[in-house]
Amino acid sequence: MLIVTNFERFPAEWTSSTGQSGRGEIARTFDDFAKGAKRADLLIINCDVAIALRLCALFVLFPWRRKPIVAVDFVLRKPKKSSDGTWLKRFLLGRIDLFIHYFNDIKGYQKYFGIGPKRSVFIPFKPNIRYRFDVTAESGGRYILCLGRSMRDYDTFFSAVEQLGWPAAIPPPDFGQMATHESRFSRTLNQLPANVTVLEDDGSSESMVRMLEQARLVVLPILKGSLCASGVSTYLNAMLMRKCVVLTDGPGASDVLTDQALICPSEDPKALAELIRRAWEDDDLRTRTADAGYRYALALGGEPELRQRVIDAALNYFAKR
Repeated sequence: MLIVTNFERFPAEWTSSTGQSGRGEIARTFDDFAKGAKRADLLIINCDVAIALRLCALFVLFPWRRKPIVAVDFVLRKPKKSSDGTWLKRFLLGRIDLFIHYFNDIKGYQKYFGIGPKRSVFIPFKPNIRYRFDVTAESGGRYILCLGRSMRDYDTFFSAVEQLGWPAAIPPPDFGQMATHESRFSRTLNQLPANVTVLEDDGSSESMVRMLEQARLVVLPILKGSLCASGVSTYLNAMLMRKCVVLTDGPGASDVLTDQALICPSEDPKALAELIRRAWEDDDLRTRTADAGYRYALALGGEPELRQRVIDAALNYFAKR
């Protein structure tokens, strides 16, 4: 069985957990996938919605060329009312055989794009820093850290921490990227709360690790409108470093985690401030949460384990059809 995929470092020879084996071939562009589909048994497309939609359109026009498609970690946003292309996207997404998500709550995907439970499988993601950095798993730190750019609600974070007297920190905001990824950061830098420091950050993984190392709490508030998991890679990295993580309710958080993080309602500065206060002041709560998160992140492994989960989920799905 030949799998053509854009997963980086996908093995040339793979074996599923049930013992089925096959070959893997890397495709990086639409043309690579179109050519590879001629000999592939299965196409696995990681993250790239545009390539998937073009392939689906190709197979509509030339149905004899069609091969099964598995879409992994497709980030889809709530359509804007003025969007005229939603029906076409929904139609083309309907040609995909299986969606592998890093979240369980697919109500938004089903409502707007017709992606329901019959074509969906959940698998857990992985800490991106696993096997790449020799990090110290230490629950101590000196500030409340908020970082990331995908659907982040910095406004609620600022409103929460300015009610508190403890030091907080963020990386330098890239307002262009924030707009692209639909985050909310409406303050200028000179309007930030007095207890918020802007840290040095060159955008590298090394900088991210340094910021996490000094965090006592890692807070990731996500906007209500998020249909999918936002911030999963960030909170798993923080958990692997044994940091207490505070999240807001939504896909990828309350539908996946239990005691591994502290969760409160989204877009509620008062509730977020109170949860931060509890976690900062209650050493037992903070340490217990950090330890549970660490065990969870550690058990997920890294890139090789994630690839194995993807292979197993895809083959198991098609075996049951």
